[in-house]
Amino acid sequence: MSPTKSIAAAAIARRFYVLGHSKLEIAEEFGISRFKVARILDNARETGLVRVEFDLGVPVDVTLSDEVRSAYGLNRVLVLERALSAGGRPAVRRHIGALAALVLSEMVTKDDVLGLSWARSVNVMAESVATLARVPVVQLCGVQAGIDMRDRSVETVTRVARVGGGDAYPIYGPLVLPDRRTTDILRRQPGIAETFGQFRNLTKAVVSIGAWAPGESTVYDALDPAERDAIGRRGAVAEVTARLFDGDGNALSTGLAHHVLAVSTEELRAVPEVIALGYTAPKAEAIDAVLRSGMVTTLITDTAAAEPLLELAG
Repeated sequence: MSPTKSIAAAAIARRFYVLGHSKLEIAEEFGISRFKVARILDNARETGLVRVEFDLGVPVDVTLSDEVRSAYGLNRVLVLERALSAGGRPAVRRHIGALAALVLSEMVTKDDVLGLSWARSVNVMAESVATLARVPVVQLCGVQAGIDMRDRSVETVTRVARVGGGDAYPIYGPLVLPDRRTTDILRRQPGIAETFGQFRNLTKAVVSIGAWAPGESTVYDALDPAERDAIGRRGAVAEVTARLFDGDGNALSTGLAHHVLAVSTEELRAVPEVIALGYTAPKAEAIDAVLRSGMVTTLITDTAAAEPLLELAG
């Protein structure tokens, strides 16, 4: 573009983007059609004469977030920006948790009943929550044995409840139990039964998405090889609060459902707002499967997972 044309285009762009003039007003001032004004504005963007930048105050990739949201028909998506997504898992987890804490503080109102699943990312989120409405906070599943005490969801639930001053409903029991009889006995214990009774009242929930693979799901790692291999042959690719999904997002019914302390798939589907935390490239197919289930309304992820998600959605 020649200098004189560039100056004219810049003047037109300034009126439109900075001063807020309409295309018709600009056309009348410059003696051209509003269609030509539109072409000049488009060309100014294409050539880099005009650049649009977003300063959200949070480390989110706006373009990727909107593309993933549109691809899966979600209410909202936050994709951690590329520079922060390139770190190791603990660092990415901290950033994902911090984003989730901001979303939670904004979305939860005094009329909600909030559920939290067991997950390291959810536990990190809990440490970052600075403000929260006064709401009941309900633990959605038991705790995986062998995890360090700082990662136990009982502490997570009580910590988040303390921020808002609401009641906490923990589950003092392991996530995976040896058999159905033990599970039934524990579910009838007064404290655990009270927590399970809150599942039908949930209005918002924060969950983590796990992939059915070693190191990508605490439930997978907790089972003996025979059971997890059998579940894999059934087509399981994803797990949320010990509930399983195949690649098309269909819930799977397996023997696992009978020996875990966790909210049911049906109860989770009934929650109006489910915020899912799922990140890293190895979990992309699992995230895709859970999003296809229709259960999730908000996704918080990273660039490493978001880019393959767009291909999977296609």
